[in-house]
Amino acid sequence: MARELLSASHLIKYFGERKILEVPRFVIREGDRIGVVGANGAGKTTLLNLLSGELAPEEGVVRRTVEPVYFRQFRGKDQKAAPKALREMGMGSKVGYSGGEKTRLGLAAVEEGTLLLFADEPTANLDEEGIELCCRRLEQCAALLLVSHDRNLLDRLCNHIAEVRDGRVTLYPGNYSAYRRQREEKEREDWAAYEHYRKERARLEEAVRCQGEKSRGVKKAPSRMGNSEARLHRRSAGEKAEKLDNAKKALQSRLERLEVREKPRALPQVVMDFSLTHPPVSKTVVSGSRLQVAYGENRLLQNAAFTLPAGSKTALLGPNGAGKTTLMRRIAENGPGIRLAPGARPGFFRQELENLDLEKTVLENAMEDAVQSEGAMRGILARLLFRREDVYKKVGVLSGGERVKLSFARLLGSAANLLLLDEPTNFLDLPSVEALQSLVREYAGTVLFVSHDRAFTEHCATRLLRIENKKLVTFEGPLSQWEESLLHPRETPEDTRRAVLELRITQVIAGLSTAQGEEKEKLEGEFQELLRQRKREEP
Repeated sequence: MARELLSASHLIKYFGERKILEVPRFVIREGDRIGVVGANGAGKTTLLNLLSGELAPEEGVVRRTVEPVYFRQFRGKDQKAAPKALREMGMGSKVGYSGGEKTRLGLAAVEEGTLLLFADEPTANLDEEGIELCCRRLEQCAALLLVSHDRNLLDRLCNHIAEVRDGRVTLYPGNYSAYRRQREEKEREDWAAYEHYRKERARLEEAVRCQGEKSRGVKKAPSRMGNSEARLHRRSAGEKAEKLDNAKKALQSRLERLEVREKPRALPQVVMDFSLTHPPVSKTVVSGSRLQVAYGENRLLQNAAFTLPAGSKTALLGPNGAGKTTLMRRIAENGPGIRLAPGARPGFFRQELENLDLEKTVLENAMEDAVQSEGAMRGILARLLFRREDVYKKVGVLSGGERVKLSFARLLGSAANLLLLDEPTNFLDLPSVEALQSLVREYAGTVLFVSHDRAFTEHCATRLLRIENKKLVTFEGPLSQWEESLLHPRETPEDTRRAVLELRITQVIAGLSTAQGEEKEKLEGEFQELLRQRKREEP
């Protein structure tokens, strides 16, 4: 068995009167790569803080044979890393760092051969290249405890998933996809158990009712009946009533002993009337031509062009600093080089969340600019996991992730029919990300979004718009299909023509080796012409 690096037993942690976590047992061995998942506020970071020793439990004990290295998003400015590690993370020596560069710097400070690493959202603010470098860095550790909302990262790195839910920690074998399959199977079993309970309860309640009616229906002795006959009748009726009462009591006892099953939570269907947004009738909702976009002296787009078809879900891809947010802002403002179809109304989702009134409730904020009914807005909020009394909370008490969801709900129910989403999954827990992606897929309007969440992009985007060499390149299809096309590019007519040309050149060279006289001169002439043709077709 692999060496035990950390073990915890009977951990209990309170915040005020509220029990946040209860962990009967938790063990990390060499080779374990455990992903920690759960809703915002469930206690994921609290678990890491307890296991690392940064937070003391009210009860229980943690034993560590090695001290874990703890990577956090909010680090000090004194991160030290070896020059080799900095190069591996694509970092040079400089004074100021962007958010993504600070994350790379922190990862570079994690020494090679680290036995036990705790990592809390290590890919935040990273682009695709940074995420790949992060994965390589984390793969070097002997054991890993990872909090992340990046499902691809959890799939690639983890061999166990620890789910934090309702104050308990449940360990599932396998990566995140395996965990989801197990959770879905458990949900199906919960529904089946609930349906069995519901039917059995209804059957027992009906049987109790029927027995009661039978007992009440036992006839009394007629008044004209003699005393002896009446006594016999009463005895028979009493015995019959007693049997019926006993049967009723037995059924009632079974009903009382029946294990109560709570109805599993089910997300409501959202019924939106998209016609209330008066969507454009044009097949193309947005087009850009001769686009020139610059940031200071840096030219980001030069003479670029693109289109957004009506109803399309397009992912805007490009490295950090390529101009993705700038382009979305240009579309939102209908700026130079942009043409919006008549009736197109952009709604721009940004991380600033400046559109929320902190003194009003969730529902009041949601209804502020809504064209949809209150019932539809409640459905949207419920899908985004604002349940029951949650809609009456003041926005000022909401977490960052909850405010992100509320901002998206406002946008979805507004008069906008063109959604521009800039990193909508930031600060969201995994259940919320999955709820958001289902709403984006179901949305009847046009969507352009930027996201570093690969799984979100794969689930939502039906087409891609990539910034390459200061141009915009369109790919009709999802992310996985584009990646497949890079590995196995389709042969174009030009490719076929070049292949035929090369084959003929090879045949002529072979013929020249044996030809003589007039035939050789003829092949020489053809060979020279073939070489000129190949030179003309060189890219």
